[in-house]
Amino acid sequence: MIIDSHCHAWRRWPYDAAVPDPDHRGSVDALLYELDAGGVERAAVVCARIGHEAGPGCANDDNNDYVAAAAGRHPDRLVTVADVDSFWRPEHHTPGAADRLREAAERYALAAFTHYVTERDDGWFGTNDGLEFFAAAAELDLVASLAVPPAWFDAVGAVAAAHPTLPILLHHLGHVRPGDDDAMAGLLALAGPPNVLVKVCGFHYLTAPPWGFPFEAARERVLRPVADAFGPHRLAWGSDFPAARTHVTYTQSLAVVRDHTPWWTDAERDLVLGGTLDRVLRTRRPLRSLPWSHR
Repeated sequence: MIIDSHCHAWRRWPYDAAVPDPDHRGSVDALLYELDAGGVERAAVVCARIGHEAGPGCANDDNNDYVAAAAGRHPDRLVTVADVDSFWRPEHHTPGAADRLREAAERYALAAFTHYVTERDDGWFGTNDGLEFFAAAAELDLVASLAVPPAWFDAVGAVAAAHPTLPILLHHLGHVRPGDDDAMAGLLALAGPPNVLVKVCGFHYLTAPPWGFPFEAARERVLRPVADAFGPHRLAWGSDFPAARTHVTYTQSLAVVRDHTPWWTDAERDLVLGGTLDRVLRTRRPLRSLPWSHR
């Protein structure tokens, strides 16, 4: 079983109004085609209500609704990960976040939500509103898919400690670039709380040039130490399709893990490619006992 832990779909292409196929380039139909072509059974579609900055016609304020409708048509293929209060939204880190999360969870029958933050830690996770937000997530048995750069790792650790039943998935290998020793130390420290998991995706964000498949530096200097620290039962492959399509094809994003990770056994690789995410989405709980040990 292969499950994509991190992809997107938009009604209109949100990045460039001049593309010749704005209604198809990021669509659900385009995503389903890639899933079928790659032999990927399911996908967690991470919503992102973006596009305003790209000009008229690019906005996707209805992205949660668009993805949820598609998941309703394809319940065996797609899982909605709704965008709640991400930094491009006017309600970002304003009072009432917990209520907005509860509303989204009920409206879309969510198993998971996503929350994107800015580069700098604004301290919100530790405020009363932030504390209530994550308490509501734990109470609702949700999975938290967080787009947090390294400056937020301490804040994530505090949330993980406060809510040990809340699975937290970090996007794109924590956005740690090869050679950033401080950021890597912060990410590896998050291997301590058993409810923090890492998405194995976004290699193009960590590499210069971003189209440097198979991303040797990022694999060896970021993924491999993360793999050793977290174990395959806490890692989940993702494609970042279609945001990544300028830099890497869908097949290549899958091949990075399937064909270029010799340190894993086939069974361990199967966990990363789908087993881990399948378990988390079904149980909405972190794994308490380890089926895997460091070699």
